[in-house]
Amino acid sequence: MTQDPSTPPSATAFPSTTAFILNGSPVEVRSDHDHLLTALRDELHVTSPKDGCSPSGQCGCCTVIVDGKARVACQTPLDKVVGKPVLTLEGVDADERRRYADAFAATGALQCGFCTPGVVMRVKSMLDKKGADLTRDDAARLLGANLCRCTGYIKILDAVESLARNETPVVLHPTGVGSRGIKYEAASLALGDRPFIDDLAPEGLLHGAFHLTAHARADIIAIDTTAAAAEPGVVAVFTAADVPGELRSGLIHKDWPLFIPVGGRTSYLGDPLAIVVADTRATARRAAELVEVTYEILTPITSPIEAMSSDEDAVWGLDGNILSTSSYQRGDVGQALAESVHLVSETFQTQRIDHAFLEPESTLAVPVPAGIPLPLTGANSGTEPTDFDRLLVFSGGQGIWDDRNDIARMLDVPTETIVTELVSNGGAFGGKEDLSNQAQTALAAWLLQVPVRTTFSREESFLVHTKRHPIRMTYEAGCNAEGRLTALRVRMIGDSGPYASVGMKVLERAAGHASGPYIVPAIDVEAVAVRTNNSVCGAFRGFGANQAQFAMEGVLDRLADATGISGWEIRNRNVVTPGAVWGPGQIMDDGCLGARACLEAIKPAYDAARAQGRAVGLGLGLKNSGLGNGFNEVARAVVHFRTDGMVEVRHCWTEMGQGVHTVAQQVAVEELGVSAEQVRVIVDSTRELGAGQTTGSRGTLMGAGSVAHACRKALADGCRVGVDYEGEYRVDWTNSLSEGLTNPIIHSTFGYAAQVVVLGRESGVVEHVVAAHDVGRAVNPLLCEGQIEGAVHMGLGYALSEGFPCDPDGRPLNTTLRDLDIIRPKDMPTVEVILVESPQPDAPYGIKGVGEIGLVPTAGATAEALRQRDGVWRSELPLVNASNRERSGAWS
Repeated sequence: MTQDPSTPPSATAFPSTTAFILNGSPVEVRSDHDHLLTALRDELHVTSPKDGCSPSGQCGCCTVIVDGKARVACQTPLDKVVGKPVLTLEGVDADERRRYADAFAATGALQCGFCTPGVVMRVKSMLDKKGADLTRDDAARLLGANLCRCTGYIKILDAVESLARNETPVVLHPTGVGSRGIKYEAASLALGDRPFIDDLAPEGLLHGAFHLTAHARADIIAIDTTAAAAEPGVVAVFTAADVPGELRSGLIHKDWPLFIPVGGRTSYLGDPLAIVVADTRATARRAAELVEVTYEILTPITSPIEAMSSDEDAVWGLDGNILSTSSYQRGDVGQALAESVHLVSETFQTQRIDHAFLEPESTLAVPVPAGIPLPLTGANSGTEPTDFDRLLVFSGGQGIWDDRNDIARMLDVPTETIVTELVSNGGAFGGKEDLSNQAQTALAAWLLQVPVRTTFSREESFLVHTKRHPIRMTYEAGCNAEGRLTALRVRMIGDSGPYASVGMKVLERAAGHASGPYIVPAIDVEAVAVRTNNSVCGAFRGFGANQAQFAMEGVLDRLADATGISGWEIRNRNVVTPGAVWGPGQIMDDGCLGARACLEAIKPAYDAARAQGRAVGLGLGLKNSGLGNGFNEVARAVVHFRTDGMVEVRHCWTEMGQGVHTVAQQVAVEELGVSAEQVRVIVDSTRELGAGQTTGSRGTLMGAGSVAHACRKALADGCRVGVDYEGEYRVDWTNSLSEGLTNPIIHSTFGYAAQVVVLGRESGVVEHVVAAHDVGRAVNPLLCEGQIEGAVHMGLGYALSEGFPCDPDGRPLNTTLRDLDIIRPKDMPTVEVILVESPQPDAPYGIKGVGEIGLVPTAGATAEALRQRDGVWRSELPLVNASNRERSGAWS
């Protein structure tokens, strides 16, 4: 149902206004705002305070200073600021702003940057009160109201110490590959000046809001949008009936409905039934609740074990509940186990986890008049109605070419009609690979021919986007008297939720990495991905490797105990070496020398902790870079010299805090001899550069290769102005497990990491972590360290406390960020990072990547540290917070 798009905004009379002092100037705002944050962002267009969780006030991204005190704006009613001074980053003195920007940039204290303005305002409040007396411990405690999912807080506290000492850090731009330097856009991110999608507001902007299903599995009998459409300020309500093209999207299988139509069936609680478009976000959300749906409620299938044996399909329109089975065998496992001196048999269980990226999913879609060149910018893209022949979609997705293609299929328009432009997002970790609200927002903008923006609430984000797979893993392993592995049998079952996403690839990756970085002569592995009506599961940092290696590290520790040798020694005796046969049969190259190098790097810390009687655990892991498994990977980049002396570098990867823009910048500096300040990095679909999703730690590897190739072509041609020099990097020599080869090349590149976790024997608290990571070549050591510190933080949360369980009806039990039990600053241990650079043969600059491997060893090391303290073997995550574990009845 659609109303006339010229319908005027709601004419509701506002009975009063609220006056306060904003950044030194008197202002008045409507009194009907739910809280200060909406008044600042929606009416006053002050965007440095970010909305990560309103109105719960649990992320701290909207921190401002009210009457001299730090306040979370989404928890501050307007009547609490009447007549009072309110300070945001926009109003901080220019010299002071520069000090904060320099300190955060120089210390590497920001990655995605979404949380950073709120952190900066909290730090300013601390320094205003304590000045030089502010200690690191004080700051860690006072930052408890601010979440950061990227950094692990360590470099944030480095910045705070620098500011408290009134030191002026030296801001260094990177000078090429291997140099320490500030992140691309670091200063503007620190100050909240670089906009995220929800900060973009073109003229004539309308707002979208979803109506999601109330039941995880139900037939849709009727959808009545009458009441919603009649709400003042509502412009239109769209459902599946309004989709002109294909209704389903997906990264591998096109099985994920953009709307559930009348006559269709819901399959999880994130299924959308309608999108309401209105003049304000508040109106759209209020009206979305007025959509009336008639359901025939069905019993959800939420046990993966029951789903495997059920004759009833869990998911509408799909046949069967087995998404995929990945398997391989080498040698006679039964005989090898029978002849082993020591045997271990154990079942391990990992949990569902939410990514908890701090920027909720947001999309802005803007119709583009015929004859207007692209790209536009979100700030000036409003136009008077005319003939529109293209749609510009600002996306924070991890693969904007995939976004473009699925949107074009849905709208039934040629691909070139849709132009997607990346707005670097506020964290993703794999959770922004699949479409979230891009397609529905694009539909509304295209049909109405006006700009539309949709931003999820935190609660909607929890319901809609994918999660980390919970996997049950049964391991049988043997070794000889010296502790050398003889055989391994593994059976895995993963709950993938209803839609494919990349679930089959996650379980395939878990199967391939089942033996960890170790030589096993005989191996038999099977991993099954199962469809259920729980939350959809897909990509998440580690991508199956961390689940599998939590189990494998537990097996190694049990065998070490049986053999009477240390955890370090059993790993040293079994670690992969060049020429060894690994896992599915791949013959390892010299790149695997990094595994032993990492073990050697942490040995002094491990030995010292044991000598001191500390409770200590050790983990060793490997993680592929790239997709592998027979996928033909081609990444392209363009280098373009402008008349103003700037160099445009266009690549195909999503910047989400990991620093891929900085990698592209540094490669250009390295190859072309230009300064970092001359390089502008752009990602949009006006060139055909797409390589799929920014996933698998391949952005650095393949991005560096394609940008270097483009630069070398430019140099060969004299770097002419106005010419697009296109380069590419290709990985097309890997094999799939399904090919049945004796010695397949499953992956082109692996990264390696060893971690030591030291626990307080009395407190039971993790006190220190030593993390040695082989990255091949550290393109930017400052950013590499930050990636590892952030990964350790996430890995400890995964090990100890975090989870996202669902009840028997498929409904998530956790509804707020606090429920997730993410580690806060005061509880984060010290982390010593050791960068190991054992180059990957034939990779650009020897690069291996760092983003995903960072948390692979953490859970296993933490479990062993806890055992060293109390003697208890643990096999289920999280290790401490039992309330965030999987529902036991679902796996029996």
